[in-house]
Amino acid sequence: MQGFIPPDPETDVSQEHWAVIYMPGRNRQRYPANCVRLVESEEEARVRGRPAQRLFPARVLGPSKSSEGQEVYYLVEWLAPQ
Repeated sequence: MQGFIPPDPETDVSQEHWAVIYMPGRNRQRYPANCVRLVESEEEARVRGRPAQRLFPARVLGPSKSSEGQEVYYLVEWLAPQ
């Protein structure tokens, strides 16, 4: 994947998570932590996805620190909502 720093295999700082992302659109590769709601499972992410309300289910990698010092999550893949 392009545009992110790969996770350090010796730590658990950045990991893949299931999430619901609140955003006007799905055209970015990274999202601020305050727009990302982590959930327990892929199924929960799909159920909570509501594109009409700008809530998109996804698999993300993070958290990471941006060059501006903010926590961000990187998009791994979008999921289809249920």
